[in-house]
Amino acid sequence: MASDTAGRGVAPALTAEDLVAAVPELAAEATLELVDFRKIPGAWLAVDDIVDLADLLNKRSSDTAGIVITQGTDTLEETAYLLDLLYTGNAPVVITGAMRNPQMPGADGPANILAAVRTAACPEARGIGVLVAFADELHAARHVQKTHSTSTSAFTSPGAGPVGHLVEGQPRIHFLVPRQAPIGLPVRLACVEVIEATLGSEGSLLDAPADRLDGLVVAAFGAGHVPQIWAQRLGNLAARIPVVLTSRTGAGSVLTHTYDFGPGSETDLLGRGLVNGGRLEPRKARLLLLALLRSGADQTAIRTVFAAHR
Repeated sequence: MASDTAGRGVAPALTAEDLVAAVPELAAEATLELVDFRKIPGAWLAVDDIVDLADLLNKRSSDTAGIVITQGTDTLEETAYLLDLLYTGNAPVVITGAMRNPQMPGADGPANILAAVRTAACPEARGIGVLVAFADELHAARHVQKTHSTSTSAFTSPGAGPVGHLVEGQPRIHFLVPRQAPIGLPVRLACVEVIEATLGSEGSLLDAPADRLDGLVVAAFGAGHVPQIWAQRLGNLAARIPVVLTSRTGAGSVLTHTYDFGPGSETDLLGRGLVNGGRLEPRKARLLLLALLRSGADQTAIRTVFAAHR
């Protein structure tokens, strides 16, 4: 993003060549092939954009040492996770961006790009899936979240922490996150939405025509609870489509049998057929369910995959 000469708000303007030109240190790091894949705001990205990107990465992973992707930060965490599900290669894939545009003092884009390139060229990063490089921290796609709207340290991994850091400019991987088996690229379309439990909500959105949905993710209170009047309707939906139970808190796991206060407790909801989303926060649970449905997975396969996250 950059502003035009009229001084209006920033919009997509910079090419890959422009970004690299702002980091002269890159010339000593690697031989770079530059590709302008899309030139749109992160908020405009669609699932099919990421599917197309995964297809490109899968085709190119065997003839490159590593891959760096830059994009707007609005959906960066979701791009990282969906790519992690669809990417089949071993070459490191590192995603980064910037919280401060080039016209702002202390713009962080150049430092983030340099860190991402160094990480993508790091042999220790091979085969561990997609990473996010931000503010000299390395985060696993499964855990990373954007937790602040403007801070340069907006990307964190609640409940897990970074898997590595840049130390004196060099990547250091502290621990590995087990890589999930890749999901096949989509063979059909599917629609999955997220509904969040809030105090006193009547759940009106649950009454929308269910035939428009192929799956639903519930961002529940705490360890997996919803208002009492939601329980029966969620059970009815779960009899027809996969309904995944997650926590809106952003960290921690949905429980299985600790609370049993009747309709709306996790014990009740799981008993009605909802799928336990485990440690996945709602946005990532949606992407996992969507990828599974679009790959043709049935209810049994969906439950098996989600069980690994408990």
